[in-house]
Amino acid sequence: MSTLAVPPFLTNPRQDAIDLYKAFKGFGCDSAAVINILAHRDATQRALIQQEYKAMYSAELTNRLSSELSGNLKARDNIFIKHIFHELDATVLREALCGVIDLYAATEIICSRTPSQIQTIKQIYHAKFGVHLEHDIRYQASGDHQKLLLAYIGTGRYEGHEVDPHKASKDAKDLFKAGERRLGTDEKTFIHIFSERSRAQLAAVASYYDHTYGNKLEKVIIYYLINLFFLRACLSLCAENPAKYFAKVLRKAMKGLGTNDTALVRVVVTRTEIDMQYIKVEYHKKYKKHLHDAIHSETSGHYRTFLLSLVGSHA
Repeated sequence: MSTLAVPPFLTNPRQDAIDLYKAFKGFGCDSAAVINILAHRDATQRALIQQEYKAMYSAELTNRLSSELSGNLKARDNIFIKHIFHELDATVLREALCGVIDLYAATEIICSRTPSQIQTIKQIYHAKFGVHLEHDIRYQASGDHQKLLLAYIGTGRYEGHEVDPHKASKDAKDLFKAGERRLGTDEKTFIHIFSERSRAQLAAVASYYDHTYGNKLEKVIIYYLINLFFLRACLSLCAENPAKYFAKVLRKAMKGLGTNDTALVRVVVTRTEIDMQYIKVEYHKKYKKHLHDAIHSETSGHYRTFLLSLVGSHA
């Protein structure tokens, strides 16, 4: 469920483009005005604003935004800018694989997206950077982690909710044989099952595993898989409750000394129009604190305003 608060009336993309242009004029950028517009428009509306801006001012809105914003606000808002024009996933992956290497971020993006989303990401990645996503994964990832990511983005999987009980039971048995029952883990079996089964099917596998062998599949993954990136990928793929998984990611981003701005913005922005309402419920259930309050206490200024406008109220 989305938490994006859009105006109750039909907005005018031309007027939005004009208002953005006005916010850029003069000394300094009116960041509050920019965020107030873009953080309250859905993906279709933002695409129309971009088209109107280019038609009226013969310039790319993304380029103007990037040049106008400054300091920490620029670094943080650039992540938002890339997302609102459907580029964040591809851009985060490129930076994680070819910039400041962050295989955790790359794994999170890849393993939490649906097959159709993966195909879109691959198309944007190639069009924007002139190289196939598979190439960069092969270059930076390694071992079983690399094999799983390549298999996952190369396999067309079912996206519905129907499951095959017989196959789930067999997969649970195969995973038991590949992990708990043998000396030395058979990673090939984990790669095969986790890269080819739908999210609903993997949830059924986890349920059968727990019922049959009296152990949580998540605990088995943590105990028997040595490669931390491979482990993280499998945990993400078998997460029966994605909202619970992302609540943990957000908690980790804000816990301890300093906030992981990149992870915080990445999750908030990419999940706002998908399941942020459920993430908020899971966050409060597990940490006894509203996500809104956690973000408010860990951020400041326009950056805080931007994030809170996406997350919404306590409800």
